[in-house]
Amino acid sequence: MKRLMSWLYLPTMLLGLWLLLNDSLSLGNIILGGALALFFGWASSALRPVRARPRRPKVALKLLWRVAVDIFNSNLAVARIIWMGRRADISPGFIKIPIEMKDPHGLAVLSCIVTYTPGTVWSEYAEEEGLLTLHVLDLQDEAYWIHKIQYDYERPLKEIFE
Repeated sequence: MKRLMSWLYLPTMLLGLWLLLNDSLSLGNIILGGALALFFGWASSALRPVRARPRRPKVALKLLWRVAVDIFNSNLAVARIIWMGRRADISPGFIKIPIEMKDPHGLAVLSCIVTYTPGTVWSEYAEEEGLLTLHVLDLQDEAYWIHKIQYDYERPLKEIFE
């Protein structure tokens, strides 16, 4: 029963979205939307062969808080740079950070964290070498960024996903 409910989650959301976008609860829209939702729910299951198995919700909540604080602080830092304009002493650059995590879901979350944080961009990930290339708007201290990514983000993500 639990497996059926987890499989019906996506088609139910797709049907709700279909009805919301069509702004109609007619029988024809419900039948067509239901058929499309079931088909696309079934078809999309082949696109996700690896299922996520997140653990440690307490670690996830701590990570969420840390990311929220970092995003807030980064917004302030980028706003300062924009406000100061040409007077801001910034040194943008790329940095390569070794990453040990192999779980695709953990890597996806790490890429979202890095991308959501203003002033940083996930540029490349070389899977064979385990190297993340990160662009930082104000790269003053490379050791800071290596520590930030490896210990503040990667370590909790490994606990959650691996």
